[in-house]
Amino acid sequence: MIIQKSSNPRIATFDPDNFSFGNTFIDHMVICEYENGKWGDVKIVPYGAIGFTPAMMGVNYGQACFEGMKAYKDKEGQIFLFRPEKNFQRINKSAKRLAIPEIPENVFMEGLKTLVDIDRDWIPHGEGKSLYIRPVVFATEEALKARISEKYMFAIVATPAKSYYTAPVSVKISDHYSRAANGGVGAAKAAGNYAASFYPTQLAIEEGYEQIIWTDDCSHEYFEESGTMNVFVRINDTIYTPKTSDKILDGVTRDSFIQLAKHRGIEVVIDDVKVADVVAAQKNGTLKEVWGVGTAVVTSIFEALGYNGEHLELPKLASGESFAEQLKTDLVNIQTNQAEDPFGWRVLVEEQVYSV
Repeated sequence: MIIQKSSNPRIATFDPDNFSFGNTFIDHMVICEYENGKWGDVKIVPYGAIGFTPAMMGVNYGQACFEGMKAYKDKEGQIFLFRPEKNFQRINKSAKRLAIPEIPENVFMEGLKTLVDIDRDWIPHGEGKSLYIRPVVFATEEALKARISEKYMFAIVATPAKSYYTAPVSVKISDHYSRAANGGVGAAKAAGNYAASFYPTQLAIEEGYEQIIWTDDCSHEYFEESGTMNVFVRINDTIYTPKTSDKILDGVTRDSFIQLAKHRGIEVVIDDVKVADVVAAQKNGTLKEVWGVGTAVVTSIFEALGYNGEHLELPKLASGESFAEQLKTDLVNIQTNQAEDPFGWRVLVEEQVYSV
C-alpha cells in the first residue's frame, strides 16, 4: 500500500456539531487502478479532483457502481465498521453484472480500514452521527466505443454523517414508473439506477409526497423498494418485506432488520407484498406501520401512503409500540458499541502507525 498524507489537512476546521452531510469530505481517499488485466497498488492520497475527459467510458456507457457503509465511534473513541464483508461481496456482485473486473478483497478491506484509521478524527461521536463511506468503481478508459472498458478506478471517499429523515414522511405508491425490470440491474447498486429514479421522484414531490414506493414493472401490483431503501410493512404484529430478486437490492440494513426482528421473536414473512393487501389492511385497521431502511437513513417511517388519488393515513403509535423504532434502536446500539453483538457484525478498526 502507498500512503501519501495530506500536507494541508482540514481536520482542524471541522466542527462535528455543524457540518453538511454529503458535501464535507475527509482529508484522504483510496484509489486503485485497473489496467492491462490487473489491479495495481492501493493508494491513500489527499482527497481532491482526479483528471478525466468527457470521453471517459464510465460517463458515456454507465459502467459504474458503488456501495454505502458507515464507521462509528464509541464513547471511548474506538472505531467500528458494520458488516463490511457484506459490502465487499455486494460491490463485486454489482461489478460482475456490469462487466467490471471484481475487486480483490485485500484492495477493498485494506484500503477501507487504512482510510478510516488515518482519518479517524473525522468520525463524529454522538447520537445519529457516523462516517458515511462510499466505495465506488467506474470505467476510466478514454474511448467512445460501446464495449467493455479496459481501464477502471476503484475509489473510496467518505463524509461525516448525522441523522436525517427524522420526521415521518408521506410516500406515493407508484402506478406507472418502475425502478427496475426483470433481467435488469435492479439488484446491483448501479449508478444508472439512481439517475432513472430522480424524475419520477420529482413528480411525486410536486404532488406533495417526499418519496416513492416502487412497484413491479409488469403489473404495479407488488411492492419492491421505497426510494433508495428496502421497504417493510407491519400488519397486526407480523412484518412483511419483499423477497430479493434481480430487481431488488439485497440491503445490508434490510438483512440486519430481519435478523433483529427474529431475534426479538417477531414473525417476519419474506415474500411478495401485494399493494392491494396493504391498502386493504389500511382500510380495515390492521396496517400498523410501513417504513424504509438503508445505510444512510437507517429507518424512515411513513405517515401516509398515496395511492390512486387517495391519501391513506397510517396510525400514530404510542411510544414503545413501533417495531421500526425498536429495531432501529437495536441496530444502532450494536453499531455504536452500546449493546452486545450476538451476530458478530461489529468490526474494530485498530489504530496503527503508518510509515509514509
